[in-house]
Amino acid sequence: MTEVTFGVSAGRLARVQLEGEALTRLSPILEADRAQAVADLAADNSFALLGTRFAGSGPYALHLSIQEGRLVFDIRSIEGAPLTLIALALGPFRGLIKDYQMLVDSYLLAVEEGREARIQAIDMGRRGLHNEGAQLMLRRLDGKIAIDFETARRLFTMVCVLHQRA
Repeated sequence: MTEVTFGVSAGRLARVQLEGEALTRLSPILEADRAQAVADLAADNSFALLGTRFAGSGPYALHLSIQEGRLVFDIRSIEGAPLTLIALALGPFRGLIKDYQMLVDSYLLAVEEGREARIQAIDMGRRGLHNEGAQLMLRRLDGKIAIDFETARRLFTMVCVLHQRA
């Protein structure tokens, strides 16, 4: 389990906790991406519940996990009181997650071989994949959680990390 606490204000995440097995078996690239996503979320995020009696409240604590083939957003108050649970089918994300893992593997190989042009091309591909993942995240959370594009990108990174841990 990985937990990180941020600053507190309404309409944002104050804390994110990734839940799952094998938390220490990440590749250096995935660990760096996770750390960067967490740091970026701490610096700036936009997150608000929609369509529940807790809409507009916040800040929120997010417990993110993968359970039985579903991406689970367990959203709580910063004190830990449960607010709502949103479970999304993981299927729509699987192709992007698989492509992301292939890019990470290719990146590690390119670094090993010292192929600078290949590394830059892979980085561009990773950025594009993060953008696709963010767009999918926005569509899947539409009407449930209001997030901005950058928050969606960072959450997609965390989903990739969780998937590797599962």
